[in-house]
Amino acid sequence: MQFIKRIGLFILTNALIMLTVGIAWTVLSRVFGFERVGNQMGPLLIWCALLGFSGSLISLLLSKVMAKWMMGLRIIDPSTSDPTLSHLVNRVHSLAQKAGLPNAPEVAIYDSEDVNAFATGPSKSNSLVAVSTGLLQRMSDDEVDGVLGHEIAHIANGDMVTMTLITGVVNTFALFFSRVLANLISSNVDEKARPTVHFIVVIIGDILFTILGSIVVNYYSRKREFRADLGGAKFSSRSNMIAALRRLQNVHGIPNDEKDMLATMKISNNGRTGIMALFMTHPNLDDRIEALERARV
Repeated sequence: MQFIKRIGLFILTNALIMLTVGIAWTVLSRVFGFERVGNQMGPLLIWCALLGFSGSLISLLLSKVMAKWMMGLRIIDPSTSDPTLSHLVNRVHSLAQKAGLPNAPEVAIYDSEDVNAFATGPSKSNSLVAVSTGLLQRMSDDEVDGVLGHEIAHIANGDMVTMTLITGVVNTFALFFSRVLANLISSNVDEKARPTVHFIVVIIGDILFTILGSIVVNYYSRKREFRADLGGAKFSSRSNMIAALRRLQNVHGIPNDEKDMLATMKISNNGRTGIMALFMTHPNLDDRIEALERARV
């Protein structure tokens, strides 16, 4: 199964946290009478902001731990005697130094035939870069270098923190609108059924508004990918970065319905259009290559 990249893992973790927070808040509000806050839009919005940003911040703080756990990462010892792994660590550290990172990222590898890599971590000084075995087997050294430069650029650009702030705003309004909608709907039903209706609408609303909010999050994610491509070209080279993207075109160029389910979480997409394109975390590869060819690096 093809799995989760940097932003995909962050979004998934955040969604699970927000669903848990939403259910817990709804239950506790009924037990302790917190729902009275909902009668005032100002206090309700403040509560939603506190809970919304807590979800995204927890996701950020847990990003490395979740990646290691969910992806089965093996952290590479910098003193490893394996020449391939030693070269990988040295290149990541060299690129990190070139990017001006305060600390070199941890470097990890995981078993997967997928050609993939990702960077994660709560800060520039506490980060991780991971690559799949499939990437090392199917890419040349120059192409791998371009990918590593791209991932280092994500760290150097502070993309995880940026996406945390954007996601916090989206979480806030998802929680807020779902409760406003629940209050409106439950106020028009029988008083005995009101608590149950309110609870159900809140949970459904949290899920639906979070999904809609992911369109905004993914839009900014696509913008950050273009910027990371430029960083990859700067820290590695334009030719290496373009070569890496062309290799991904060859690998992911043929649509596969089984892979499409998790396409939003991958290093690339298959050029989707229409509504589904709004949910893609990464731009079309043709667009990324064209942007790199035009850019001044």
